[in-house]
Amino acid sequence: MTARLLTATLVIVATSLLLVPVAAPATTASTPVTVTMKEFKFALSAKSAASGSVVFKLVNKGALPHDIKIGGKKSPLIKPGKTGTFKVTLGKGKQAFLCTVAGHAAAGMKGTLTVK
Repeated sequence: MTARLLTATLVIVATSLLLVPVAAPATTASTPVTVTMKEFKFALSAKSAASGSVVFKLVNKGALPHDIKIGGKKSPLIKPGKTGTFKVTLGKGKQAFLCTVAGHAAAGMKGTLTVK
């Protein structure tokens, strides 16, 4: 009788453990997108990014100051030879970006990032 009771108890415990919800694993932060800026173009380290919070590492290899505007947010102006970071929340879809310094976008400092 004791063996049956022990077996029944183990079956109930094992079954209840299967029914306990398991927490989803924490999502990992997306890889930062490096944006190299120079006259008059952007070079991005990735053509796409995951939706949500995206961190851009800005590297100005040009002779003029540059910035980037994407998702309705504008980065600080990055001086020549300097770097900076810029964090923005992006939704899925095609996200246009450009340099807001006068004449830079017209000269080619613009593009599109695919957000998945």
